Amino acid sequence: MELKLCVSKSLAVPFFSPSHIASQRVSPHLCSCKGSFTRAAYLSTSGNTMSAVANDRLMVDTYSFQMNGNNGASPTIYFSKRILDYLDDEYGGVVINSENLPSNPSVFASVLRSSLSRWMLQGKKGVWLKLPLEKSDLVPIAVKEGFQYHHAERQYLMMTYWIPEGPSMLPDNASHQVGVGSFVINESNEVLVVQEKHTAPALTGLWKLPTGFIQESEEIFNGAVREVKEETGIDTEFIEVVAFRHAQNVAFQKSDLFFVCMLRPLSNQIIIDDIEVQAAKWMPLNEFTEQPLIQGDNMFKKIIDICIARLGKKYCGLNVHPVVSKFDGKLSSLYYNIVDAPDSNCQTTSL
Repeated sequence: MELKLCVSKSLAVPFFSPSHIASQRVSPHLCSCKGSFTRAAYLSTSGNTMSAVANDRLMVDTYSFQMNGNNGASPTIYFSKRILDYLDDEYGGVVINSENLPSNPSVFASVLRSSLSRWMLQGKKGVWLKLPLEKSDLVPIAVKEGFQYHHAERQYLMMTYWIPEGPSMLPDNASHQVGVGSFVINESNEVLVVQEKHTAPALTGLWKLPTGFIQESEEIFNGAVREVKEETGIDTEFIEVVAFRHAQNVAFQKSDLFFVCMLRPLSNQIIIDDIEVQAAKWMPLNEFTEQPLIQGDNMFKKIIDICIARLGKKYCGLNVHPVVSKFDGKLSSLYYNIVDAPDSNCQTTSL
């Protein structure tokens, strides 16, 4: 028996499942399909009947076998391996297109295995699989194939798979949360302070600076202004970052970056957020600093000392400067100050 093997390149074409191969006498014209389709046709095991499968747009490698039978006939058998739709990343890995995932769990399991085999032969490295909330039933299948959780958001779960032997070189999930605290002082030397509704027992009764978390894709200086507005109703202008704290294992084993910002008030009337804030007021600076909880805590006391030093122009914080890097062409915020410069905040900015 003579066996000939012809292998085609990877094409976005309709797929033929190995489980749907008909008898040996398959028409060779079926292999002439080319291009991208949102509907796919395959052979049914019940004979020469063609069936259609909609919605699953997949990548396909087609393998053509020709065998000479004992009776001199030369039937041609074709079968195909279905590959998930994907993009190559810049690090030699694969990003699976989550919009074109098979909706049927059994189909997904089969195609995922075929895809991993193909990518292994191609020498790919990391595989990124984003599963939307509506396709969460595919998560156990991916786990069974060796995928691991990377991170989750409200609408999706990101999973990863490392193909080469040895430890994974894929970057870990974000390791930090970012918070801001705002020192806002008016012309009467009064500090804007709040008492939170939900706080640790040790901090009950403390008047503190307005604080909060930076949102996704939000600048630090914008987040500081937003949090003050949300909690107190006061409009402000960002001046500079005067200090930041770095702490470990703060929430769910994540690290915490907390930026202390100095802001200038642009309004005076307080309107509190009654969901998070119990009370808010303008408090004389000396009364604020003399609170036992402030004086008894090294962190709180140091932060206030820094802010007071800044008021006396004995300390210079970090102002925000927009810059564009040629490495990515994106606008970024660089925080710095040059004390000796004529336009230094320490010299010309009044609070």
